[in-house]
Amino acid sequence: MDTHDLRAEGPMVGSRPSAADPQTPAGPPPRPPKALRTPKPPRPGRGWFFGTMGFLAKTVIILTVALGLTGAGAAYALYRSASAELPDYRWLADYQAPQMSRIYAGDSRLMAELAQERRVFVPIEAIPRHVQQAFISAEDQRFWSHYGIDPIGIARTVVTNLEQLGSGRRMGGASTITQQVAKNMLVGADRTMMRKVREAILALRIEQAMPKARILEIYLNEIFLGQQAYGVAAAAQNYFNKSLDELTVAEAAFLAALPKAPNNYNPARFPEAAIGRRNWVIDRMMDDGALPAADATRAKAETLIPRPQRRPDVVPVGQYFTEEVRRELIARFGADQTTMGGLVVRTSLDPVLQEGAEAALRNGLLAYDRRRGGWRGPVARIPAGATEWLPALQDQQRPPGAMPEWRLAVALEVRDREARMAWLERPDGRTAAQPRTGTLPFDEVSGWARPVRDGRVGGAPRRMQDVLAPGDVVLVETLPATAAQGRTPARPERLALRQIPEVEGAVVAMDPNTGRVLAMVGGWSFERSWFNRASQAQRQPGSSFKPYVFLAGLEAGIPPNQLLLDGPVEVMTPQGMWRPGNYGGGAPQGWVTMRSALERSLNLVTVRLAQQVGMPAVAEVASRFGVIPNMQRVLAMSLGAGETTVLRQAAGYSSFVNGGRQVTPTLIDSVQDRQGRLVWRTDARECTACDSSPTGAPPALTETRQQVTDPVSAFQMTSMLQGVVQRGTGTRAGAGLNRPVAGKTGTTDDFKDNWFVGFTPDLVVAVWVGFDDPRSLGSGETGGSNAAPIFRDVVAAALGDSPALPFRAPPGVALVRLQLPNGQTIFEAFKPGTENSARPPVDPLAAEPGTAAASVDSNLGGLY
Repeated sequence: MDTHDLRAEGPMVGSRPSAADPQTPAGPPPRPPKALRTPKPPRPGRGWFFGTMGFLAKTVIILTVALGLTGAGAAYALYRSASAELPDYRWLADYQAPQMSRIYAGDSRLMAELAQERRVFVPIEAIPRHVQQAFISAEDQRFWSHYGIDPIGIARTVVTNLEQLGSGRRMGGASTITQQVAKNMLVGADRTMMRKVREAILALRIEQAMPKARILEIYLNEIFLGQQAYGVAAAAQNYFNKSLDELTVAEAAFLAALPKAPNNYNPARFPEAAIGRRNWVIDRMMDDGALPAADATRAKAETLIPRPQRRPDVVPVGQYFTEEVRRELIARFGADQTTMGGLVVRTSLDPVLQEGAEAALRNGLLAYDRRRGGWRGPVARIPAGATEWLPALQDQQRPPGAMPEWRLAVALEVRDREARMAWLERPDGRTAAQPRTGTLPFDEVSGWARPVRDGRVGGAPRRMQDVLAPGDVVLVETLPATAAQGRTPARPERLALRQIPEVEGAVVAMDPNTGRVLAMVGGWSFERSWFNRASQAQRQPGSSFKPYVFLAGLEAGIPPNQLLLDGPVEVMTPQGMWRPGNYGGGAPQGWVTMRSALERSLNLVTVRLAQQVGMPAVAEVASRFGVIPNMQRVLAMSLGAGETTVLRQAAGYSSFVNGGRQVTPTLIDSVQDRQGRLVWRTDARECTACDSSPTGAPPALTETRQQVTDPVSAFQMTSMLQGVVQRGTGTRAGAGLNRPVAGKTGTTDDFKDNWFVGFTPDLVVAVWVGFDDPRSLGSGETGGSNAAPIFRDVVAAALGDSPALPFRAPPGVALVRLQLPNGQTIFEAFKPGTENSARPPVDPLAAEPGTAAASVDSNLGGLY
């Protein structure tokens, strides 16, 4: 640029004015326009730095605010999502921990424990302080100060997890005791972030809703500590067989070490790990100031010796009875309350009588099986070599239903007159099984082990090879040596062959005055079948139903000495002619008394009597006694063609002996809740004078039971049934008892069901024998030969040497001495004024043959 040109235009920008220049005005020169200013060069140093940092700070602040707002929004959204369906936690304030229910027999012995979780609830006041502190130190050191979440614990856990990252160890949590309560009780244990958020929210709310002591109480009673123990009280019993107040500091610290991993610190399997974890808890207690250093040292030096709890002894019998009680409890209180409500259930079971009833039924079924069942073959077959049989026998499963004294044995060598057997036995029940050998003589099997082929029982075996072969696995029982007695020679210890019977049976023993069931046997073995044949099986009662027909006659005014015709009966039905007959097909006896007809169980007389009084009257009696409700009004029903249960039969016969009052069978006497309050009892009678001062006389109870028949008719039936045992078909039921016994046999068509239902003045026993799939027991197998002996053995076990009591006659009954055709004299019971009321013989079916055609089902006839 040309300088001269610039000067011609005006002074140079930025030039200082000269004093010699007359045209230059005085004062400071004017500032040039901003656009023409020369920018200053940037000053190096702190100005630039602070400018840059200021920009970054602004950026960070903006990002932080943005992220904070975003995080807050996300956190709020997470909170809303997590808390949207949170369960109600307020019920925890009144929460009652699940407790096992216990069932007790009539003598207060424990029968069973019903539980989903073995737990004993203990209030916080009863939990020792050192037990509480051990769990707090191990699980939540700041439990008493935080508000449900422990931020310090969370930070410490995060650092620890970062340090262990990549080590393969499981990441630790930071759950407080309150969070564990929320997890266990409300949200579940799935390992997800959402679960942790929900758990934390609930923990905060729980802390606001209830005191710390209540939270700790729930935790200590709910926590699972291994070995089926829920809660500290159950764990103390399971590991050390102690109550909580008996635990030492070391034992309490061990229990507090278990929540993380109970199986990993099992002292029986991992003693070193258990001691190490226990000592860690002791150190934590010392750090928290809850345990002096000297006490901590002594606690860590204490040997950890587990003493597993010995479960309380339970009644070894009555499984069918117990299961029936359990079903009734569930029906009345529900499944949850039954197994988790801490109920105390007192029942009517008599353990001594129950044991006697089970033994009597087993002996009766075994006797029938040996007489009729034959030998159905071995349980299994295995190699019988010297080195092969032992492992093969160890692998054999014991068949369900085998008696405890029976053993699985293998035939190693079979000769004509004996077999050498081998089996495994634990002398003390705990050590390893030891092999034993013995001899099974042929005379122990020759009398009954007839081989069964194609469902048919063959002839008696002639040698041992007809029964066993080498390698056969069978059940045997060791018989002790016997000394010589008279002509019976001494015998050494030997084996006897055993098999589980196919035939089944049931027994019910009941107090006729109260209906309390004293014993119930539902089959050969509860292990083999839970089906209770005493209460669930519907079977035809046969002639054991006849007393209800004859009672209808007594109620109609027919005296026991009334002559009735035992003659042929022919009734036309839509299916053809129905011709019932007496047992054995014997010739009719002509005119016989009502008493004699019942004692001899004459079918033809029973049909005529039912026609005379009318089947509606018979059906009404059966309904009143609760034996067969809504029974069909057909003549065949008079011979026991309907269906009933052993339990109903026992209850029905109870009304004969108790003066005609209705009996409702009961197994449960009372039920108490966990606080000991009575919530239900069977006996609903009220005793208004029971709480008053004693006057020396027993208080009078209000009788609420229905009178199902008049007392005199009930006593007449009792007297007639007593004759059945003395002179009739039930003589084996009273053999050797030396006391008044009454009852009735029952045998159904084709010998499918055998019954005996009988009683003494204070005990009723009903017995049934038959196959589950109804089929013939065999020609000649009757209630008198199979069921009656079982009845006798049950009564003998129940009454023993107790004094014999007579049947109590009600007021107003007339006892008249009569002579029987055989010359025997009896006292016959009459209603007042009916001593001479017997009418001339009349055959109700002779005048109009076939009149019952429309009311007879020919398919149900032929019972005796």
